[in-house]
Amino acid sequence: MSDVVHTSVEVRRARYAVAAVFTVHGAVTGSFATRVPWIQEHSSVSAGQLGLALAFPALGASVAMPLAGRVSHRFGARNALRGLISLWTLALVLPSLAPNLLTLCVALFVYGATAGMADVAMNALGVEVENRLDRSIMSGLHGLWSAGALIGSAAGTLAAHLGSDARLHHALASVTLTLLGLLACRWVLDLQPTEDEEPPPRFALPPKSALLIGAVGFCAVFAEGASLDWSAVYLRDQLETSAGLAAACTTGFTLTMALARIAGDRLVDRFGAVRTVRASGVLAVLGGLLIVVADQPAVAMGGFALMGLGIAVVVPLCFAAAGRSGSNPSLAIAGVATITYTSGLVAPSAIGTLAQATSLMVSFILVTVLACGLVAFAGVLRAGDRDRSKVGAPAAAVPDPRG
Repeated sequence: MSDVVHTSVEVRRARYAVAAVFTVHGAVTGSFATRVPWIQEHSSVSAGQLGLALAFPALGASVAMPLAGRVSHRFGARNALRGLISLWTLALVLPSLAPNLLTLCVALFVYGATAGMADVAMNALGVEVENRLDRSIMSGLHGLWSAGALIGSAAGTLAAHLGSDARLHHALASVTLTLLGLLACRWVLDLQPTEDEEPPPRFALPPKSALLIGAVGFCAVFAEGASLDWSAVYLRDQLETSAGLAAACTTGFTLTMALARIAGDRLVDRFGAVRTVRASGVLAVLGGLLIVVADQPAVAMGGFALMGLGIAVVVPLCFAAAGRSGSNPSLAIAGVATITYTSGLVAPSAIGTLAQATSLMVSFILVTVLACGLVAFAGVLRAGDRDRSKVGAPAAAVPDPRG
């Protein structure tokens, strides 16, 4: 009985630890995003050159994410996460040091590569903790990532308002977040490969299951990227609102997503992943329709709020389903992460290109159509529903997300 109690305490402690890692990861993103104007001025790049440079984080992440499973196999899950989250927090300082376009692209490539590998490692551990607790936690973990991003953004906004040099700001943030990340990693699960376990390949195509799951994630992240980057512009240009009200729409969308993710685990536990995503997809479609037909700012803002509610839990459930699919969950998680990162990269430019050729309203018709995919293809997330027959099963019976 004492061993069971000890294991239960260890897993609960690991849950809070990985939650702290998610928060730290989000805070790095928020810290960087608020100082992009300073970085652009410091590196003397044009708006077009900045757009090119900002493609490199996704490129770096896509290249490096498949390596995360091999790193975890080589060093163990805890040491791997400790190293990867530290590389990510320390990489925060690199973009602000770049004096020109070339060095900025290199810095952002490294920034994205470390972000992607840490992302895969922490999601794999999150899935493992969820398996052992036998209740949903992935939505809440991603909600805490959003909360961390808001905290980092708030600190960055204050630093920018005070006229702080981004190199100093990011150095202080990097040191602080590195220490917090290392502290949290002391209590994450220390998963180790078995002696006869083959290391995962350095590079491999994701399994078919990951492609299907990733397609659902693509739809959700496309809607998220479009709403984050274009909601304020939509209100300003389509509905001729003030800049303040337009900005409030984006803030409201972000807060809606964060709160929905934090509260989403209870819904997943009660209704299962498939039904939750189908219902969420309906909300997202309704939100998209309100945005498209809106002739008043309040209607459009309500539409963006529904969109945020509808897509909030989808990506966490995609990672949960990937972590329970196939014989190599780590590779599946990396595949889903790569697809969702790509969607986040493609969405803003695709919306802009289509808006220039037609109108911004037509662009959000596309977003609404993709949201329909959440309803139609939610069934591929069935792996995200835990097997109730395994309640109380020993840890060895739980799939190992490291592959």
